[in-house]
Amino acid sequence: MGYTKNDQYDEEALQKLSYHYKEILNLLGEDASREGLIKTPVRVARSMQFLTQGYDQDPAEILNSARFVEEYRQMVLVKDMELYSLCEHHLLPFYGKAHVAYIPNGHITGLSKIARVVDAFARRLQVQERLTVQIRDCIQQTLNPLGVAVVIEAEHMCMQIRGVQKQHSVTLTSAFTGAFLKDPKTREEFMHLIK
Repeated sequence: MGYTKNDQYDEEALQKLSYHYKEILNLLGEDASREGLIKTPVRVARSMQFLTQGYDQDPAEILNSARFVEEYRQMVLVKDMELYSLCEHHLLPFYGKAHVAYIPNGHITGLSKIARVVDAFARRLQVQERLTVQIRDCIQQTLNPLGVAVVIEAEHMCMQIRGVQKQHSVTLTSAFTGAFLKDPKTREEFMHLIK
């Protein structure tokens, strides 16, 4: 029994992306035909398809795939979910943690589905602000809870390795609905729990 890699890619897109990445290497002054770079265009094309697989996922469908009737009406919090995304301005990674809470209103969803929703939106070309709001809105519109809270803390390589080169900067974004927006105590409880 050996290791079997099971990757699935859009072959037509893979070929087109590979061609363009080979051209990019040549335009940068490299020799795309040298030994270390021969397979690089295909590897980068596969990597980009993986890193942007969120375009092929429906986050609302993910939540609905494990939606259950439940009368629980207290905060459900999934915190410290790692996330990886690509900045749409420079195509450089940003990465960090998402903290997501909701207060059910007759329906709950599987805990892993919250993490999958984060990934479905993160695996697209993004800005952190939009990502935060998309996660919030998807949960609010799909589950219709009494409130949703999302906080994302991330480091952006576009700020770390280019431009201002601030190595230890962290960006925090937040988005709230319902009880988290209207009730300061509920929001404070959430913020206390994610510290």
